[in-house]
Amino acid sequence: MPKLPYPPYEHPKHETPGRLRSRNWFDNLANCDATAIYLERYPNYGITREEMQGGKPIIGIAQTGSDLSPCNRHHLELATRLRDGIRDAGGIPFEFPVHPIQESCRRPTAALDRNLAYLGLVEVLHGYPLDGVILTTGCDKTTPACLMAAATANLPAIVFSGGPMLNSYHKGQLAGSGMALWDGRRMLAAGEIDLQGFFDLVAASVPSIGHCNTMGTATTMNSLAEALGMSLPGCASIPAPYRERAQMAYETGRRIVAMVHEDLTPSKILTREAFENAIIINSAIGGSTNAPPHIAAIARHIGVELEIKDWETIGHEIPLLVNLQPAGEYLSESYHLAGGVPAVFGELMAAGKIRTGALTVTGKTAGENYAAARSLDQKVIRSYDNPLLENAGFLVMTGNLFHSALMKTSVIGEEFAQRFLRTPGSEGVFTGKAIVFDGPEDYHARINDPDLGADEHSVLIVRGAGPVGYPGSAEVVNMLPPASLVRKGVTQLPTLGDGRQSGTSASPSILNASPESAVGGNLNIIRTGDQLRIDLNARRVDLLISDEEIAARRAAMTIDVPPHQTPWQELYRGHVGQLETGGCLEFAVKYHDVCRDTPRHSH
Repeated sequence: MPKLPYPPYEHPKHETPGRLRSRNWFDNLANCDATAIYLERYPNYGITREEMQGGKPIIGIAQTGSDLSPCNRHHLELATRLRDGIRDAGGIPFEFPVHPIQESCRRPTAALDRNLAYLGLVEVLHGYPLDGVILTTGCDKTTPACLMAAATANLPAIVFSGGPMLNSYHKGQLAGSGMALWDGRRMLAAGEIDLQGFFDLVAASVPSIGHCNTMGTATTMNSLAEALGMSLPGCASIPAPYRERAQMAYETGRRIVAMVHEDLTPSKILTREAFENAIIINSAIGGSTNAPPHIAAIARHIGVELEIKDWETIGHEIPLLVNLQPAGEYLSESYHLAGGVPAVFGELMAAGKIRTGALTVTGKTAGENYAAARSLDQKVIRSYDNPLLENAGFLVMTGNLFHSALMKTSVIGEEFAQRFLRTPGSEGVFTGKAIVFDGPEDYHARINDPDLGADEHSVLIVRGAGPVGYPGSAEVVNMLPPASLVRKGVTQLPTLGDGRQSGTSASPSILNASPESAVGGNLNIIRTGDQLRIDLNARRVDLLISDEEIAARRAAMTIDVPPHQTPWQELYRGHVGQLETGGCLEFAVKYHDVCRDTPRHSH
């Protein structure tokens, strides 16, 4: 088991230069009436006035664990060790809840709640007497929601992730969480298992506390939090049940107190260089296509320019080093034992691919943190000159159907490549017949209709699945072919849509198409039977009709969006942007450093 690469740092022996923010609440003798109000209620559960007024940093613990969020639930226990670290370093912990986000159970989609949790956390950080905050993360959307809020608030902040589940097995074979679901759907459609076998396979993929043990969006985003410099080195990959997870909680609690004394804020860490490192690491780990919208949102909230095309220009040439499902073979416990994010950094640094000067929460640079790190198991984390795949980053596609969309090249399998991408003289280019679905309900209702007309060269398209149309942008683009084709061995067709795809899926979809159909994107005008040309070399997807026909179809276009079901859905739809630019609440991105000024008194 690898030793935790705790960064060396000196614990400060002095108080923060200047006045702690919390003292404007608890020790403001110039306004003793207000100070009395702020002090009078907290002692009712046992904290003392001396603790609050003793000049020690007040550290928030943003608690994302709850019974509704099983992948993060163990943070309820881990918070004890966070508190221990804060106390031992001379701080006072204040734990508070964050709006719950449960990826696989929240309907219509957990993506709705990322921005809601962001808003709530910003208000807590701005309006309460906190000097710094620990962001407890895990399940997919909790990590970007917390980092977006930390970026807006700009208080000293550090990410403490909850870690992945242990390796999972079914009938002696690795059965990765999420991956088992997609594999089970295929096997059920092919008649290889029955319904009970399907349920058994999916249940076997969840063996312990923790988030997905594949390189799904959860492992991706927690790895990228570390890549951004916002976690202690080694934090991202420690499995949730390991003792090192609680040890890392203690060290994180100690470190946030030091960060307050050092005034080490997100704006000093989340620089352009940090975001470039995140893109590079994402390619090397085979990260999720959900990463670009989340990373874009964090960048916008901290005020760093980051374009969708950067994912290709910076990341495409980076090879795949991490052999993890869905792009590889192993699961996250093996990823950790092979060295986790530090090992990936070390291998990339040896090749000169990392922005080594990027500052991190340790107070040191990425180059200093990871200089000695290397892979501990070359089967799981490869060296740069012996990768699983060259050029493993995303392709950023355009064309006459959308301004941008993403394709994850590291999950293109041999059978798919042979059927679509290796025609002599037209390598990387294919033409297919569009089979169009208006939302996932339409897909599920008609995919096995004998009159659908889908064959082994068709392109499945789903629209109405973007941020406005769904609402929230749904993970529905990784569509299984008709069961009749699956039984013939055609387990994947090209899929395209304005929604997203689960990070645990191995489908080489073209997704996150922006603008989406619900705001007038050209996915609205495509019809079943139309021919599409997909050219990976030119990075284009084109509907093969004339410009005149496109104009005529746009003139006749109608947009049918399902009605709002809740007040939040209406508010969200009225202000959300496209996936290309992060799916942010557009009015929110102008707010920066909101904790710089003290809020007005409450009485």
